Amino acid sequence: MGLARAEDSIEGIRAAAQIVARVLVEMGKVVRPGVTTAELDAVAERLIRESGGRPAFKGYRGFPAAICTSINEEVVHGIPGKRALHEGDIIGIDVGVERNGWYGDAARTFEVGAVSPEASRLVRVTAEALEKGLAEARPGKRVGDISHAVQSHVEQSGFSVVRDLVGHGIGREMHEEPAVPNFGLPGKGPKLVVGQVLAIEPMVNAGGRGVETRRDGWTVATRDGRWSAHFEHTVAVGPDGPEILSASPDE
Repeated sequence: MGLARAEDSIEGIRAAAQIVARVLVEMGKVVRPGVTTAELDAVAERLIRESGGRPAFKGYRGFPAAICTSINEEVVHGIPGKRALHEGDIIGIDVGVERNGWYGDAARTFEVGAVSPEASRLVRVTAEALEKGLAEARPGKRVGDISHAVQSHVEQSGFSVVRDLVGHGIGREMHEEPAVPNFGLPGKGPKLVVGQVLAIEPMVNAGGRGVETRRDGWTVATRDGRWSAHFEHTVAVGPDGPEILSASPDE
């Protein structure tokens, strides 16, 4: 788990991750004021199954839906349901797919119509933090280099990284070693090797870093009620640098 993989393993993960990418592109077309999170979930599940995949989240430890939908102050793991989106919301959509025994995982935060300047900046900085982390996914680097790159960009921008939840290795299982925190020291942690595949996922709060799990047992929200954004990619450590397996060829 989390060790160097043969090229066919990378291709297996890529196939699953590309379904994830297509779903997220479709989500960007469907997200709008008035749509419910259950409707988003139905679209996502249909597309996953039509693409030859299986929704990896559905049934995972009892999770009831194909995707996670986390709105405004919700950080991650929001359960789709009757709630409708409103103008000015932001929504983090996390998608996991299993295909032929391999897993892919990615997430994106979408703006619903016109959002506040702070919300827009939160989304932008979180996406930038992911790019900073991905750039460190190189052979010979360490997990702490990824963590530090994310944390530095976020905190320099005046926001906070969530410390209670982390990224992870991915492959034959959705969650594998190593853990990939969004905070840490450069040069520390496990060394990255060619063929290793990681899910890097900054979770960034506009306010403090504290979070709490709601009564549904899944939804993680900020403790202070300030908004949060989430971006994630599945990335392979290639011989020449990061290879983003969940990148959409259409974007």
